[in-house]
Amino acid sequence: MTRLDALRDKMLAENIDLVALGPGAHLEWLTGLHPHGDERPLLLIITQSTAAFLMPVLEADSARQHTDLPFYTWSDDAGPQGALDDLLTAAQAANARSIALDETMRADFAALVQDTLLQAQRQFTATTIGTLRMRKDAAEIATLKRNAQTADTAMQAAWAAMKPGMTEWDVAEIIRDSFKGQGATPLFHIVGAGPNGAFPHHQTGSTILQQGDAVVMDLGGSMDGYSSDITRMAVLGNAPEGYAEIHAIVEAAVQAAMQAARPGVRAGAVDAAARDVITKAGYGDYFMHRTGHGMGVEIHEPPYITATSDTVLETGMVFSIEPGIYLPGRFGIRLEDIVVLRNDGPQVLSDLPRDLRIIGD
Repeated sequence: MTRLDALRDKMLAENIDLVALGPGAHLEWLTGLHPHGDERPLLLIITQSTAAFLMPVLEADSARQHTDLPFYTWSDDAGPQGALDDLLTAAQAANARSIALDETMRADFAALVQDTLLQAQRQFTATTIGTLRMRKDAAEIATLKRNAQTADTAMQAAWAAMKPGMTEWDVAEIIRDSFKGQGATPLFHIVGAGPNGAFPHHQTGSTILQQGDAVVMDLGGSMDGYSSDITRMAVLGNAPEGYAEIHAIVEAAVQAAMQAARPGVRAGAVDAAARDVITKAGYGDYFMHRTGHGMGVEIHEPPYITATSDTVLETGMVFSIEPGIYLPGRFGIRLEDIVVLRNDGPQVLSDLPRDLRIIGD
């Protein structure tokens, strides 16, 4: 079954007459296309009988190299409304009653569809393409595994080179070069040395690494349309006072979340398992973010492993488990792995242990 067939099955099950997607992750997942997106409306309209593009003329020739789906083109002097009307008529959707809009598309694109289908009830794509994207197939999982291996290699390259006197940016540059050398595109690199590690989303900068610093290292790259994401800890020399205790608590929280993550379990229960460990240890106020997020075409995508999530986990879902404790002015510790959920629980994609990495003597 193709992804388009699977989407149409979901549309039938959810009584949705039409799905409208703009340039972005949903469109790329469904068709493999990532067309240039600007203010000119570019939409893929899907019904049970038709899948066709509303396509600006100046994008059409380039896009035609990558898809055989029909185009309803429009020019700047004519505007998109006539082409959209023709598309909807051909798709037998001019009287659509229920539509699902890409929640990531531009608001004016969504308004164009809604203003044309005034009678339609609107929802977003969570129950259709969103649900399909959460469960990865074997090819996607294999690609995510390859990406995890590139991240492991980038992390090890940074460990091998980092030393006191380097800046956070110096370490980040090693990470970037490693990804590039493996044919991957660097996406992000958080290097938080010493007190900077207490900022969960620290902006890597000119801070100089010093002996005794605990360093949070959160990095990811992209290859073959999918992403990687991993966080590990390194210490330059002797760890700060109290570090070993906090590291052990965070590791216990990771293991608790791993034990809780099973098909049929709510995502909120996985968050609770990690959070309970940290709270019972007395550090609940210092764990201020969710336990995890889904990953695939996007670095952050459903399912979100949050306290309030009612998403029921299923086999094939891929998500992070990444609890942390952040002590202002001292250090932070986050341990993150990407896992694929199997029938018997999560399988970690990284091959790197979560043990503390000691750099130097």
